[in-house]
Amino acid sequence: MLNKLQVMLEMIKFKHTVFAMPFALMGAFLAGRGFPPLRVFFWVVVAMVGARTAAMTFNRIVDRRFDAANPRTEKRAIPAGEVTIGESWLMVIGSSIMFFFACWMLNTMALIIAPIALSFTFVYSLTKRFTWLCHVVLGVALAFSPLGGWVAVAGSLSGYPWVLSLGVLFWVAGFDCIYACLDADFDRKAGLYSMPASFGRKKAFRLAVFFHVLAFFFFTLTGYLQGLNVVYYIGIVLTGGALFYQHIVVNPKDLSKIQVSFFSMNGFIALTLFMVTWISLIMVN
Repeated sequence: MLNKLQVMLEMIKFKHTVFAMPFALMGAFLAGRGFPPLRVFFWVVVAMVGARTAAMTFNRIVDRRFDAANPRTEKRAIPAGEVTIGESWLMVIGSSIMFFFACWMLNTMALIIAPIALSFTFVYSLTKRFTWLCHVVLGVALAFSPLGGWVAVAGSLSGYPWVLSLGVLFWVAGFDCIYACLDADFDRKAGLYSMPASFGRKKAFRLAVFFHVLAFFFFTLTGYLQGLNVVYYIGIVLTGGALFYQHIVVNPKDLSKIQVSFFSMNGFIALTLFMVTWISLIMVN
């Protein structure tokens, strides 16, 4: 059972929860102007783990035929026969229940927006079949993270800094567009849509730059609208440097360092923005 669990957690890249979790906590900390009640903190974490686990497992299920045909992904757990479809569906159902239960434990508004947020994460997995805007849809799905964290504490959408969700949306759309370059040739042959497959890697990189410029602007505006201090803006400078670094080490002709770009730098950005937000709130309150 332990080996099976390890395989399933690796299948959904559980460690990549670090991308969305800090923004959910960032929303919660902004709503409470500091560390939220421990009970709320706990259920926000549970909700995020449940939602991401359900979404990623669903993605692996519906994409299993493409994963099996793609040399880059053919060794994933489902195509390799290490995890069955039945086991995967049980994981989707169980983690979805965990997500809804956590939202129920938080407040009524959290439970109301829960099905909308989870639906976007599921829909994203299907969008590559009909639109190159799939990266933007993924951005919208993850943009619910800070919004959910805010609602978990505030119990309403009143006062929510929507620019924060816009920042997350374009940040995600940018790095997903870059990552999709790995499969551009396969996607084109398989009849799948993505910006690299539809417009070529060079134009996709230009769009990713545009998305990241927008993300940087909206993250900066968040600090201004929330009255955060210089510590937050130090984090913004570091975020800008990390975004710039991604576009320096990876280019349309050389994707060899994309793991550094996609995993290390984006995890750094999410954790940095959360930490400087927390420190800034401590200092201004």
